[in-house]
Amino acid sequence: MPGLLLGDVFPDFEAETTIGRIKFHEYLGDSWGILFSHPKDYTPVCTTELGRAARLSSEFSKRNVKMMAISLDSLEDHHGWSKDILAYNCDESGTCMLPFPIIADRKRELAVSLGMLDPDEKDKDGLPLTARCVFIIGPDKKLKLSLLYPATTGRNFDEILRVLDSLQLTAGIRVATPADWKPGVCVMVPPSIPEEEAAALFPAGVYSKELPSGKKYLRYTPHPESNSKPKDTKHSQTEPNFEPSQS
Repeated sequence: MPGLLLGDVFPDFEAETTIGRIKFHEYLGDSWGILFSHPKDYTPVCTTELGRAARLSSEFSKRNVKMMAISLDSLEDHHGWSKDILAYNCDESGTCMLPFPIIADRKRELAVSLGMLDPDEKDKDGLPLTARCVFIIGPDKKLKLSLLYPATTGRNFDEILRVLDSLQLTAGIRVATPADWKPGVCVMVPPSIPEEEAAALFPAGVYSKELPSGKKYLRYTPHPESNSKPKDTKHSQTEPNFEPSQS
């Protein structure tokens, strides 16, 4: 995504959406934000994606996240397609609106400026469609994460929630999350933190994995929001159990 790097302030664009004209930074306020694009309305994979995003909207709200979708389709198409998405979700609330707005980027200006176009997916006129992009923006309006999927591959919105949990945790606490991490599982203590400082920062304990190199860079501590030490019946005290808490 040329020109937009992690840590950059995300552009404060204006756009027409299904809830009216918005200014992006004003819309986000003090919240986290997710801007995600899809190739085209009234298509199967996109319907499942926005349907899943709608079903998970309460989970995103719990995390103080505001979502916004974008494609090159018209507002009329967005409104009509939204009804299909709600029907796909078996939504019987009677609403015709999704729990997040959709941008109508008819002139492709925003998609081009954010590097969202997929050169391999074209419309009937031979023009590129939007790829399946995901941008996560922090309350400081800086880009925290970007993902780019091809049109043929639908996104995993549970994974996006997991990534958000990691980003929000590590934004406030000096830890890192290992592969396949989920909330409640041990986190990693960065090598840049000296042992004495780590002991003070993490009173629940810091546990090291013994390695052939003798270097103690694999250090773990219980999830900071947990008050208990890791349950460990299978390993020595230096190797905590990574299974999520059952409590």
